[in-house]
Amino acid sequence: MRRLAIIALVATLALTAGACKRKRKPQVKVELTDESGSQQLLSILSVADPKGTQQLVKGFYNLEDNQWRWTMSKFTVTLRPPAGAAQKGAKLVFKFALPDPVVAKIKSTTLSASVSGVALPTQTLTKPGEYVYTQDVPASALGGDAVTVEFAVDKFLAPSDADRRELALIATSIGLEPK
Repeated sequence: MRRLAIIALVATLALTAGACKRKRKPQVKVELTDESGSQQLLSILSVADPKGTQQLVKGFYNLEDNQWRWTMSKFTVTLRPPAGAAQKGAKLVFKFALPDPVVAKIKSTTLSASVSGVALPTQTLTKPGEYVYTQDVPASALGGDAVTVEFAVDKFLAPSDADRRELALIATSIGLEPK
């Protein structure tokens, strides 16, 4: 009788272990692929769009509220120039917000940008709110399949006990639009 109970226990354990394995879903890694062998960069990207995440090169924090990201004082994106930009130029359009708690501490900040090393005019921000930084980009900065856009602000919230991150702006979208 004892032997039968042990066999039943072993059989139950074996079946239970097998059932647990069947219930576990395999981990699947999804990668974007392209038959030509390269992924198409976006010219205009929402920082919330998973297709553009790899274009947020540095200085961006994790997505918040499924729509925006904090930036560090220096941040970089890679964008695809729009068609004809190498001949006509383009417009850099950066949509962002400067929240009240940041302005309360720093009073003002100056945003600067460069595209492929070509400096663009700065914009000084003194009030909280939503902003659109729009600047013409010369055709000479837009050759090739991708360009690097670097941004910086001169004042920002340094890491603190309340938040260990360096906080500058709240980014929503960055793009190069045709002229």
